[in-house]
Amino acid sequence: MSDRNFKCAIEAILFASGDSVSAERIATALELTKKEAQKLLDELMAEYIAAQRGITIIKLEDSYQMVSVKEYAKEIRTVMDLRRNTPLSQAALEVLAVIAYNQPVTKAFVEQVRGVDCSGVIGSLTSKDLIEEKGRLELPGRPLIYGTTENFLRCFSLESLDDLPDPPEKSGEGEEAENAEDDPQLSIFDAKPDGETITATAEEIIEKATQ
Repeated sequence: MSDRNFKCAIEAILFASGDSVSAERIATALELTKKEAQKLLDELMAEYIAAQRGITIIKLEDSYQMVSVKEYAKEIRTVMDLRRNTPLSQAALEVLAVIAYNQPVTKAFVEQVRGVDCSGVIGSLTSKDLIEEKGRLELPGRPLIYGTTENFLRCFSLESLDDLPDPPEKSGEGEEAENAEDDPQLSIFDAKPDGETITATAEEIIEKATQ
């Protein structure tokens, strides 16, 4: 089978799936090595970008998905009669930023950073599939830990968490580290950014998503 035929097969797989498909699964289906499949996928992604079509292929960590180009979101909503989702509140963006940059984290960690109860916001972000449970800590009470999802990457146009904008310099780390020592669920994590830093980071995430 030629490279063009392999690429056509990949297109068919991604189109039929609708969701993201790992490079490993594609390689298995086409009887290729993972490295060969990734090379074909990257070339196909570049071809879609060069052609400036209404659909494209995006990479999400080690998976790939065929999606519509965001410039045509308005027309898609009109045809499909879709309503725009309610924008995330500032509080939700701040919680999301804390989790994205420090994951996996407990709810207690997030609340220590923000200084307020975050149960409702965490529940909302979970229902929107932006964060998810990643397991439990082997500590008294076995608290849940949270991290971002693949949908988070998709919504903010990120290929991986490495593409997150660099956070501003942290301030007040000495005091925060001292507070973390008082709570065994917090002390296992790095020093936390302060409220001002979280807000700035949330704004940078929004800017990254709209580029």
